[in-house]
Amino acid sequence: MSENNENVVFNPSPDAQRPAEPDSQEAMPPIPKEPQVVNLDSPPPSAPPPIRSSLFSLGLFIKLGVGLVVLVLLFLLVTRVILPFFSGKEKAKTVTITYWGLWEDPGVMRTIIGDFERQNPNIKVTYSLQDIKQYKDRLLTRIPLGNGPDVFRYHNTWVPVLQKQSIMLPLSQDVITPQEFKKAYYPVIQNDLIRNGAIYGIPLGIDTLSLFVNTQIFEEGGYSVPTTWDDFDKVARLLTVREGGVIKTSGAAMGVYKNVNHASDIVALLMIQNGTNMKNIQATSQNASEALEFYTSFANNTWDASMDKALDVFARGNLAMYFGYSWDVFPIKTQNKALQFKVYPVPFIGETKLTIASYWVDGISAKSLHQKEAKAFLKFLAQKQTQQKFFTEASKTRDFGEPYARVDLGQTLKGNQLVYPFVEQAPFAVSTYFSSDTYDESSTNPGINARMNQYLQNAVNSVGDNTSAQSATDTLAKGVSQVLQLYGQK
Repeated sequence: MSENNENVVFNPSPDAQRPAEPDSQEAMPPIPKEPQVVNLDSPPPSAPPPIRSSLFSLGLFIKLGVGLVVLVLLFLLVTRVILPFFSGKEKAKTVTITYWGLWEDPGVMRTIIGDFERQNPNIKVTYSLQDIKQYKDRLLTRIPLGNGPDVFRYHNTWVPVLQKQSIMLPLSQDVITPQEFKKAYYPVIQNDLIRNGAIYGIPLGIDTLSLFVNTQIFEEGGYSVPTTWDDFDKVARLLTVREGGVIKTSGAAMGVYKNVNHASDIVALLMIQNGTNMKNIQATSQNASEALEFYTSFANNTWDASMDKALDVFARGNLAMYFGYSWDVFPIKTQNKALQFKVYPVPFIGETKLTIASYWVDGISAKSLHQKEAKAFLKFLAQKQTQQKFFTEASKTRDFGEPYARVDLGQTLKGNQLVYPFVEQAPFAVSTYFSSDTYDESSTNPGINARMNQYLQNAVNSVGDNTSAQSATDTLAKGVSQVLQLYGQK
């Protein structure tokens, strides 16, 4: 073997099978192959892997797959079950709350409630339109028993009654803060619904006592709409027409009580404008007496007890001036669509511009089992967009919706001369317990309005029976004091 071939070693690659190229063109004899030493324990590189190696790889793959599945399951367990459980974010169950409403058509409320439910898919609201007759009694009876509504409507003057029964829940700051409430609502609403720093409801509308004027009668008589009570007195007497001693056209529906719509509100208006302290009438009895005397002076001059209800007489076109609220517009127009009338602010004394507010509020039952959900609903009702839509939807079923309770929406009604006067007076409106049409009369449990108004009616009637206005006022003051003490308002 030549010296050049001594260093040739075994190369397992295919090229190693070929003899090395000769150094010269001259043919060389084939180089004998050295005997290969075969290691029986190690297969040649080109041989397929052993069976147990493949099984090992497959087992590892299965283990990795199983491990991955376990990790995914653990992740889901932690994120979907364990963490929500400890963080209080477990999937909420659907909760249904009951809402007792008044006046509003279920179709109108269904639209509003539908918006709320889309924003709060775990809360359902059942709206129940209540019959106003004996409504207050149902509230006072069923809520303490635990089978009343979660959310309910009540009159702004009922706050002492509901507080006395401990059935009304104050709103927490996550519904509306005191700062937000004071910014959004008129002073009268703040005074009525904020008690000891707590807020007791959300109003969807406000109403104020206003002067309805038959424009045809005024135009024919050539008179301007009065802005003071002195002018009102003169115009009312001048516009009154009698035939055979019987009043055919009345200048103003005032003087008596039983057939004058809102008689209690009108007398209260006169008393307040004249400086009467409505929670301590005795302390300002002279002011109250003067107001009572002025009111009763219209009896048998422009109005008498034999006539029909003032609203009906006005609707027929036989009454020049009528005091009413926005809801009076609907029956008037129903009775006489051709009647020409406008609404104005009430007359005032000097520079004292005051009127009476009367409105309804939505509150939460203190006995509700779903107070969290009820609060969410009231927070939704308080929103500006909600109240705008509420007005719009109600306007589809009648001439207009409830005049806005929110200050920032009042000016949007300025173009509606039939509605705007009610909102225009809201900044200087006050409320009293002499409210009419709250339907809180009851043979067994008369409410604060019914009790107050009974004393006021007695005062008006006694003056009509020739009792002095001062004596009637003194009796009224004692009765009012008793009622206020009954409800803890003194």
